[in-house]
Amino acid sequence: MNTAILEQARLLFRDYYQCDPIHVAYAPGRVEILGNHTDYNEGFVLSSAIAQGTWFLAASAPDTQCRVVAGDVREQVVFPAASPRPDPQAPWADYVKGVWAGLTDAESPSRGFLGLFLGNVPLGAGLSSSAALEISAGLALAALCQRDIPPLDLARIGQAAEHRFAGVQCGLLDQITSIFGQPDRLVKTDFRSLAVETIPAGDALRFLVVNTGVKHRLVDSEYNRRREECRRAATHFATVLPERNITALRDVSSSDWERYRAGLDDTAARRALHVIGENERVLAGANCLRDADIAAFGQLMFASHESSRYNFENSCPELDDVVAIARDTDGVLGARLSGGGFGGGSVLLVEPESLDAVAQHVAAVYNRGHHHPCITLPVRPAAGARLLGMQQKL
Repeated sequence: MNTAILEQARLLFRDYYQCDPIHVAYAPGRVEILGNHTDYNEGFVLSSAIAQGTWFLAASAPDTQCRVVAGDVREQVVFPAASPRPDPQAPWADYVKGVWAGLTDAESPSRGFLGLFLGNVPLGAGLSSSAALEISAGLALAALCQRDIPPLDLARIGQAAEHRFAGVQCGLLDQITSIFGQPDRLVKTDFRSLAVETIPAGDALRFLVVNTGVKHRLVDSEYNRRREECRRAATHFATVLPERNITALRDVSSSDWERYRAGLDDTAARRALHVIGENERVLAGANCLRDADIAAFGQLMFASHESSRYNFENSCPELDDVVAIARDTDGVLGARLSGGGFGGGSVLLVEPESLDAVAQHVAAVYNRGHHHPCITLPVRPAAGARLLGMQQKL
């Protein structure tokens, strides 16, 4: 844990409010390792919490107003405890407002809170700084309200904050990973049952996130189109396999696809093949981890990217370049795009002793071929969110 950031946050809190916080919570960012666009198809995902995260400090307010400070930009927003509303002039505060609303919807709060957050999750890198903020705020503010929120309920409160206040129709992957992460273990989530388990990854599992800094236009519309194409494919398989009670592509196997794909247009067939294959790769990847077969796990990552590139068409030239460079770099065992796609970042599986050399080489080769540099970040599976006792030394 970065105690320097925590100490800085505590000093800022005292500067703004002339008191110490009562509760402090921490929540990490996350990276998707395997399982792309499977969550809304009720499938499986392997993900990892990272060592970068957000600290949220809170105390009770003397009145019915809520005050929250973004410690990095030194901005403060004030809103009424009983009626938080989104504000396009300060969108960063909407995540906190949404969490507060989720915690207090059932009762009208009699007092507000004093809050401040500070973190080190790189913005715009696809590492879910928003979920880190939501979960850290949720833990601290729930403690302030003397509420014991079950982990999955806390994840849903974070998701609802995105939906209702930030206007982002996200799934639960980011929040679940931030909560359930463990050191040197990947988080495996079943998005039908929301069953979560952590799988030992061992000391041999090291990742390198490569942020291209690129975000192509029409991302939201393309995302919505992919969801509709997946829904159409699932409806087709439900029609031709009525005895199977198919409700999502999660219920369709590769052999089903081979046998019945002729009834789909080419685009929907390829979208379905990607999701079906990703679910199978996640399950196979979990077995690879249990068997400590890291090389085989890396090959599944390469296969995942090829499917994203050709079948799901949510890659882009910059992401393809990173994966191509990685494939030809000594010490890289696997690589794929991570997250929604259409820009953003890739995640590389790298031999631990090669991390620095791989980061330098991939960045150098990529930067020569593009007008803007990429940014690399070494990642190791890390601990999830927790509430910190103020009695500890800061």
